[in-house]
Amino acid sequence: MAAFRLALIQLQVSSVKSDNLTRACGLIWEAAKQGAKIVSLPECFNSPYGTKYFPEYAEKIPGDSTQKLSEVAKECSIYVIGGSIPEEDAGKLYNTCAVFGPDGTLLVKHRKLHLFDIDVPGKITFQESETLSPGDSFSTFDTPYCRVGLGICYDIRFAELAQIYAQRGCQLLVYPAAFNLTTGPAHWELLQRGRAVDNQVYVATASPARDDKASYVAWGHSTVVSPCSQRSALDLALPLHDDTTGRVSGILTLPCGLKAFGTPARCQGCVSEVGELTSGHWSTRGLSAPRNIKRRKSPRDLHLNTKTQIHSRTSNKQCWTPYTQQRARQVYSPIH
Repeated sequence: MAAFRLALIQLQVSSVKSDNLTRACGLIWEAAKQGAKIVSLPECFNSPYGTKYFPEYAEKIPGDSTQKLSEVAKECSIYVIGGSIPEEDAGKLYNTCAVFGPDGTLLVKHRKLHLFDIDVPGKITFQESETLSPGDSFSTFDTPYCRVGLGICYDIRFAELAQIYAQRGCQLLVYPAAFNLTTGPAHWELLQRGRAVDNQVYVATASPARDDKASYVAWGHSTVVSPCSQRSALDLALPLHDDTTGRVSGILTLPCGLKAFGTPARCQGCVSEVGELTSGHWSTRGLSAPRNIKRRKSPRDLHLNTKTQIHSRTSNKQCWTPYTQQRARQVYSPIH
């Protein structure tokens, strides 16, 4: 894995699609100026997040939103992971991430595999499956720095997906995601660290900025976790009055790929949406792995009894809907 700079854009999403696109492209330019070679936008970066919004904001790929991402990727000569947008195709709607290379070409299109169907009594009920259809394929792309595996939000809860990506040679997993004020405090950081440590890969999550007035309030806290669980987050890289809110909009940039274990992570400065440059305030000290520790190799074939695994996760058991359980069995049992 070659050293490179990764940027996560935590975007304040409004109800005006054109404004969202303009801000997103502007921040991609700022990230490129900071030396980023791979830039990721958050989930649903061009529209509010909600089942009632998906049909209204949906567009085909290629379309207006993805065309602008293609253009800015080519202009900046970088890889752009286009968060996700509501995609319309053949009468169905998908939650889709489009990735563009430095020449502006579409490299891969990932449709969210696991739809966010959740019911936590007294806290949150949400069903993406009311309007969206699930994807049916795994998505990776190659760069000069590493192979990258893609997931969207709820996909991160499925350890099997990360295992498959690691088995296929991915060293960085990117999940554009919009956790909420219930699931964010409980599982946001835990899931990222688990996926990173278990598979010895980098894990990056790009979230929309928190908007307390929105119908769905995102958790924020865009984060990168190294293979040994070191964490660098947007809320830690900016001034203290924003360190626990997730409300800040801006860019987290940091180096990746310096060592397999204990990579030093340092925010080199973040740019807010109004263009104010702020200094990074957080760094970690690199750790070296003992010489007798080697990266665990995944089995060639993963034969997983997902139903058993789902019901053994007592901490998440009440959050899994029948749809989610059925979908997990369809995707992972068995995989060759």
